[in-house]
Amino acid sequence: MKFKGWPKVKIMTDEGQVDAIAPSIISESRATDIPSFYPEKFFQNLKKNYTTWTNPFNQVKQYVSFENVRVIVFWTKNAGPIIPYLEELNKRRIHYYFTFTMNDYEVEGLEPNLPPLLERVETFKRLSQLIGKDRVIWRFDPLILSEAISVDTLLKKIERVGNLLHDYTSKLVFSFVDISEYRAVGANLRRKGSDYREFDKKEKAMIAKGIQALNEEWRLELASCCEDVDLSSFGVHHNRCIDDELMVRLFKDDGKLMEFLGTERRSIQTTLYYPPKDTENPLKDKGQRKACGCIVSKDIGEYNTCGHLCTYCYANHSEAHVKANLKKKI
Repeated sequence: MKFKGWPKVKIMTDEGQVDAIAPSIISESRATDIPSFYPEKFFQNLKKNYTTWTNPFNQVKQYVSFENVRVIVFWTKNAGPIIPYLEELNKRRIHYYFTFTMNDYEVEGLEPNLPPLLERVETFKRLSQLIGKDRVIWRFDPLILSEAISVDTLLKKIERVGNLLHDYTSKLVFSFVDISEYRAVGANLRRKGSDYREFDKKEKAMIAKGIQALNEEWRLELASCCEDVDLSSFGVHHNRCIDDELMVRLFKDDGKLMEFLGTERRSIQTTLYYPPKDTENPLKDKGQRKACGCIVSKDIGEYNTCGHLCTYCYANHSEAHVKANLKKKI
């Protein structure tokens, strides 16, 4: 079952009838923190049954219908603002889970507009207690080095957060900062006047080994995000943030979703069917980097809209534009 693109439907808008894509899976969002800054706007659009998305490279507007949506994957660093709205998704029988980034860069000031760490930890716990720990995935992302942040310093930061969170999640996903690959990341870090740098192969192994040791107590599933390096000897596998295997585990009673994912029934267990085993996942998202394991989804986030203003962000190019967009609540 090779993915051939999202089906198209006709929708009515204020401008009249238009064509829209109707995805089964929504990513919300790699480009901005919709749960933190735009939950009200998102649910207004959900009520209308469509939203719009602007391509950041050619500025072409696209209409996205919610008609066929079965799963929403939320990306956030502060889920507090969206929690009061989640019951609406339950009523609509739309499945969802969270990738919740919980870093500890308070001393360094890399995430200037986030609530204090301990406040975010309490939000993480509250969300986990509400929807279940398998649906709240902890990300420490990105890992970044400087003269002030060594591998040992990072491991102490991870240990601090993990000791607070491990009972409220089943999985830790981490990634190493990509400065050379994203021009915006390098520019943002240089504006900070920093000496931040990427990891070499040895340092990546040291981090993985340290996390493996910490995980002897936590017993979490460990995964790296969009990394070419093989860390399997440390119990770390390659992650899928938009994860069909997780969806099958969590939402196996949704027949329409299972049909889209290409599952087959084997007695009482639903499993994914990839023919044959050594072939690439037929739903792999070709729009992501080569090392990304995610399956296809429609991301509806806009660049230059995330008010966290994290120094290492690739999706914010202008603080002035971000502030203007926050006022408009786009």
